[in-house]
Parts: sequence; C-alpha cells; structure tokens
Amino acid sequence: MNRIIHHPILGEKKPSKEVVIYVDDKPIIAHEGEMIAAALIANGIFINRYTLHKHKPRGIYCAIGRCTDCIMTVDGVPNIRTCITEVKEGMRITTQKGAGVWQKEDQQ
Repeated sequence: MNRIIHHPILGEKKPSKEVVIYVDDKPIIAHEGEMIAAALIANGIFINRYTLHKHKPRGIYCAIGRCTDCIMTVDGVPNIRTCITEVKEGMRITTQKGAGVWQKEDQQ
C-alpha cells in the first residue's frame, strides 16, 4: 500500500490504527481517520462509480468534496463523497452504478 508519508503542507503522516473495511465485499486495510478515497487509492482501487446514462467509470477528481465523481454507496447510503468521508472499522462500500440505490440495514 502506498501512502504519502512526507507531505509538503500537511507534514509527516502520524501513526494510525489499521482497520478493515469492505469494498464490493472484499476486505481491505485502511488507516483510521483517513478518507475513504485515500484508502481505496492505496489499495489500487481507482473507480468509484459508473455514470447513469453512459455508464462511464469515474474516480477521484477534485478531492475536496465539490464534485461528485468519487461518490459511492457507503453502509447502504448512496452518493457519499468518499474524498471527505473518514474510514470507520467495518464499513461496507459499494461501487455505485448510476444514481445508486438506498439499501435497508438487513440487505447489507
């Protein structure tokens, strides 16, 4: 896993607890407190969603929460901006297709 550990503005990466999150039912290692998008990129996952009309892949673009290219379904809730949403132990993330579908808790 590749992560920036010497950032010119943010400084040195501080130690953090490793947690497991699930992306399309596959477990991956993330660091507590990092953004979902950062954890995905560190694990080689670059596609977050597919567009509604042309089904084109989208990934991180602005990385500050202004666009919607990085949206995914997180714990059953669609349209979550992964670039500004922190990782939490055990969260379930799904590559979103189109507008996404809300899932009931028992469907996860």
